[in-house]
Amino acid sequence: MSNMITVAAAQFDPHLGDAAYNVGRMQGMLAEAARAGAGLVVFPECAITGYNFARIEDARAASEAVDGPSICALAQACSDLKVHVIVGTLRPDASGAVYNTAVLLGPGGVIGVYDKAHLPFCGADKFTARGDTGFRVFDTALGRIGMLICYDLRFPEAARTLALRGADIIALPTNWPNGADTAPEYMVRARAFENRVFVVACNRIGEERGACYIGRSCIAGPDGRRLADASAQGEEIIYTTIDVADARRKRLIVTPGEFEMDFINDRRPDLYG
Repeated sequence: MSNMITVAAAQFDPHLGDAAYNVGRMQGMLAEAARAGAGLVVFPECAITGYNFARIEDARAASEAVDGPSICALAQACSDLKVHVIVGTLRPDASGAVYNTAVLLGPGGVIGVYDKAHLPFCGADKFTARGDTGFRVFDTALGRIGMLICYDLRFPEAARTLALRGADIIALPTNWPNGADTAPEYMVRARAFENRVFVVACNRIGEERGACYIGRSCIAGPDGRRLADASAQGEEIIYTTIDVADARRKRLIVTPGEFEMDFINDRRPDLYG
């Protein structure tokens, strides 16, 4: 297995409650990304369903099971194009609850599901249930991938848990609205640097029931540097080629034998409570 892969974030404007349009748009962007050599493509939070619903009934009506038609259509595209995809949606369960969910797909179908753990009082998250899937890392042909969703990024324990469990890449589908500029400006880079992992953050653009979204999807490397940035307004795909082995080197050697840091083994969990 080669450690070199091209990762992408596909920033677009999902239509509220219009899964057919959203899936069609993503299929087109997937084909474009595959032609450019991408092995992993990340789409925004709630890209299938839209996000800013006014009522739980509307969110529930738009939600789809993981084995529903939208995920199945995207899974077929993954199979045809030989790519991996992470996509956000709203997912119902048998009790009537709705979860804000990210799904990891590969050429063989569904690889993993993550339900958003930290919920702001905003959009569909006013109504969704708190996820209890935990912070799992999934082994893929591309490397070890973990998922967070939007607000999860503000809680460093979530990304650190994924790093401790061996994640090479943390994918972050998100819906950053106006006022959330600190997330692409600082937090994506901080989470990447403090955990020595790659972070692929994909935001949406456009306006949805009065909420305006800021774009600025970005990819950061284990050294905290930006590797790719999207605009604040355009639908676009950003790319970078990474070596996942870089995320497995947790020891930072500035001057050999003089100045070295190990962001995992230098921790003191006995003091953290």
